[in-house]
Amino acid sequence: MKNIIIKLTLVLLLIVVATGCDKEFLETEPTNQVSADLAVETTANGMILLNGLHRSLYHKFYTRIIFNGIGSQLIINELAGEDFVDTGSNNTWTTVYKWTASTSDTDLFTDFAWSFYYHLIANANILINGIDGATGSQAERDYIKGQALVYRAFAHYQLVQLFAERYDQENVNDQLGIPYKLNTEDLLVPRDTVEKVYELLNADLDLAIELLDGKSRLNKSHITKPIALGIKARVALTQGNWNVAIANATEAYQGFDLMSQETYAAGFKSDSENNPEFMWASQIIAGDQAIPFSDYGAWVSRNFNGNAVRGNPRAITKVLYDEISATDVRKTLWDPTGLHPDVELTSNHTRHPYTNQKFLVLDIADSRIDIPLMRAAEMYLIVAEANARKGGADGEAAQALFNLISTRDLDYSLSTNTGQALIDEIMIHRRVELWGEGFRFYDLKRLNQDLVREVGPADTGAHQASFIGNVSYVPAGDKRWVFLIPKSEIDANPLIEQNPL
Repeated sequence: MKNIIIKLTLVLLLIVVATGCDKEFLETEPTNQVSADLAVETTANGMILLNGLHRSLYHKFYTRIIFNGIGSQLIINELAGEDFVDTGSNNTWTTVYKWTASTSDTDLFTDFAWSFYYHLIANANILINGIDGATGSQAERDYIKGQALVYRAFAHYQLVQLFAERYDQENVNDQLGIPYKLNTEDLLVPRDTVEKVYELLNADLDLAIELLDGKSRLNKSHITKPIALGIKARVALTQGNWNVAIANATEAYQGFDLMSQETYAAGFKSDSENNPEFMWASQIIAGDQAIPFSDYGAWVSRNFNGNAVRGNPRAITKVLYDEISATDVRKTLWDPTGLHPDVELTSNHTRHPYTNQKFLVLDIADSRIDIPLMRAAEMYLIVAEANARKGGADGEAAQALFNLISTRDLDYSLSTNTGQALIDEIMIHRRVELWGEGFRFYDLKRLNQDLVREVGPADTGAHQASFIGNVSYVPAGDKRWVFLIPKSEIDANPLIEQNPL
């Protein structure tokens, strides 16, 4: 399974070094031979590797600054949708925005996604398969194994959504999925069916939920039972298992309060630990943890003093912006004038209408920003959508939506919509609420919907035709919705069958 997994000891070394922890541990073996056995010899060592997994979510991958862990993938998922607009021509993510990335087996973004997620899986498997024999308490072993299981399920879930046809609840789903890696010994593994992938990742999540029950955590970069429940709810939504989605999402958000309007209006910064709504976030530590001009904030924030933000601030489409009520606090997260009078900008920051101030760095010279991986708001939206789609539960769906939106818009009233009109209302709020957080491509694909982009001249709150390669429409089911497996993987693993070219 590519060099990243075949040369596992080197992968482990990179992760351990990234933690910046425990010099003595690093020196117990030659620097190019840190063994998997040593990593699970004690729970203390296991925690070092686990912390490496947490930090690898925002550590620079490969040598290019655009490949900075999960934040890069969130941007990929947004640029492939219709609501996230590049306002400048200096778009580093051109092949994604133009929808050519998925059709090339040598595209850097395709290779990044495959390698990044299997990188997480390989190291999660070291913990899953070895930590039971580690010296330490049972509670510590459960805490480590439970989080590693979530990582394994989470990474496979991302991969199967990108590299396989969508899960179709009306069919048997025997289409080819992705290899589900359960250990580090079987390097050459064929593709499982989509159904099998979902069966295995659900089993991982169920065991993780059991192991993490009652466990507390050090900070919001770590994973606890509510996070496992939240991912289980996401998976159930994708599969159309409405009651499972409702039950898990409802349990997941217990104990997490929704943001006040004042907190929401201030934008998302490096303060997720103190934000009651953030359930899971990558928290980038100042100093050697930060990678200027590569961190998530260097690409999506409005105010970082870097070229990618100055010349190409991210914007919402006017079409979606106009759907937001004038009394909704979320409307303040985008400025239709692009001037942002309350945000510190330099004279080099270009001004474009509808640019966002949802994501803000605390200091324009510091690109760090906490990466939002799960918020309670998403769980409310899952409850609302699942109730609306299962039939006979419009009242429950409307109430779940009201419980969320009434905190965003003090003038919002309980919806009287039913059926498809209620579903449409919920999905508009989902698009607004989760804008920029990496959900839109997956939502379009799971719902088997067309991609429809509004195209127009510069500074009209629309996509510019030249920037998107004139790709304003992609029908549901088009082969471009399924990414080609990287050629490097096909060459390394003779058991892998390529997607249709």
